[in-house]
Amino acid sequence: MFYGGVVVPVGTKILGSETQQGFITQSVTNYLNLAGAVCLIVWLEHLWHSRREGVSATEWGGWCFLAISLIGLAGIHFQMDRILVAETTSVIDPKKFGLLHKMYIGTSSLQWFASLILLFLTLRRWGRQGSNIA
Repeated sequence: MFYGGVVVPVGTKILGSETQQGFITQSVTNYLNLAGAVCLIVWLEHLWHSRREGVSATEWGGWCFLAISLIGLAGIHFQMDRILVAETTSVIDPKKFGLLHKMYIGTSSLQWFASLILLFLTLRRWGRQGSNIA
């Protein structure tokens, strides 16, 4: 959220072009997706070790959705990379890139929303487990 809401607009303003900012974003999103993969691995480990304590099917489904959407983001990113020419900071097929970019933003937005739901479910389960201890 911070990257999309702050970094991209500031970068565009400083660089003077959405296209110029896009070439920075092209590289940065690789790190964002890697961070997402690490988070999913940690979350999977937690779900797996907590499975006997009431992990819901909704939590498992949410995690699966996040994993599938991350794979989808990587595939879309790969396709967008093939349309960008970093050396000349040009876009080979702007129309196709625009469509792929909308798909990427839409998928990442759904992923973000699903992450919030999974976080809520996890915290709720932790709260129930904590109340059972006392």
